[in-house]
Amino acid sequence: MSLTTKIDPYQTRVVSEPVFLPRLDPVVHGDEQGRRTGPLTGEQVEAFERDGYLFFRDLFSPLEIESWVAELHALRDSEAIKRREETITEPATDDVRSIFRIHQLSEVFSRLSANPGVADVARQLMGSDVYLHQSRLNYKPGFAGKEFYWHSDFETWHAEDGMPRMRCVSASILLTENNEFNGPLMVMPGSHKYFISCVGETPDDHYKQSLKKQEVGVPDTASLQRLSQECGIVAPKGPAGSVLFFECNLIHGSSSNISPFPRSNVFFVYNSVENTLVEPYYARKPRPDFIASRTFRPVPRG
Repeated sequence: MSLTTKIDPYQTRVVSEPVFLPRLDPVVHGDEQGRRTGPLTGEQVEAFERDGYLFFRDLFSPLEIESWVAELHALRDSEAIKRREETITEPATDDVRSIFRIHQLSEVFSRLSANPGVADVARQLMGSDVYLHQSRLNYKPGFAGKEFYWHSDFETWHAEDGMPRMRCVSASILLTENNEFNGPLMVMPGSHKYFISCVGETPDDHYKQSLKKQEVGVPDTASLQRLSQECGIVAPKGPAGSVLFFECNLIHGSSSNISPFPRSNVFFVYNSVENTLVEPYYARKPRPDFIASRTFRPVPRG
């Protein structure tokens, strides 16, 4: 285990009490010219810097969405896919919860991951070329889809994958409508400005449990209460084809889906090529490559 004694501004899982730490990294990277070069307006860049997320309704057409939803169903129903290590099932059933490394398992989603409407936003915000740290399909079927508890992605990626700094952005592309009934993703705007160190040592092979239900590496309830009072909670909702971009340290989560309406998305994590992984900071060994890629090949430009 690294458990580094060298100076690490984002120490976690080695403390006896949770600690609020100030963010030391920029939210938007690159020089002023780079910040203005890309699909986002200056106002949108400033909003991302302030809130830690951007939500765009109807970014893609119904025809594009139709092909992605067909692929979503085909992958879910494939017995070969269900047997792969990339496929995570719900804790109490054999229902598919997530399929990881989806940009390599599916040509359809590989093309989507490089779509300029998504990848160019990541490049503009990160101020560099980007590679796919992680990709996955998330399924949350009606009546049965389970929750994803409040967390910062960066806390896990730093502790268990060895991501050095906060220079990473996620894009969640809605494949079904996200509404108030079917467990939409919730975010705490502005929470990315703090790092909450978590209590509890990383168990060996923690991913086998955490991808079904995470209990280590989640903020304590007092810290979440403080953040909710300071930042509030927003649930970006919209039709299929909408896209949510959110900063790697933004606190987010979603409740279970007891409605009849499924909620699915495809999720691409774009890390800067200048922020590639090292040894895990607070785990004995890296997580598997299908969860945290150690192939740092830039996403091709469209």
